[in-house]
Amino acid sequence: MSDPLIHSCDDYLVLEPGEKEKFLSSDQTLKWLEKWLKKFDELPKDLKDEPSLKDAARRLLDTACDLEIKPGFNLQWFAIRLEPPDS
Repeated sequence: MSDPLIHSCDDYLVLEPGEKEKFLSSDQTLKWLEKWLKKFDELPKDLKDEPSLKDAARRLLDTACDLEIKPGFNLQWFAIRLEPPDS
């Protein structure tokens, strides 16, 4: 189960092997994950039952922080807070 604090973060640091780190909004991160999921011939077992790629991307965002595209090639994303929380 994911930490509820993650849902209060609107930004993510995303990492792809061989690329510079990127800072993306939550919506951009979902689209980034969807783009990668489209490249799979078959979705990973834990995502097969999701009704759409968008739902699969949302599940990844809510429950994981990495995705193996092929052996040795993993994507990673981390929820971050770019601004301090309101006090």
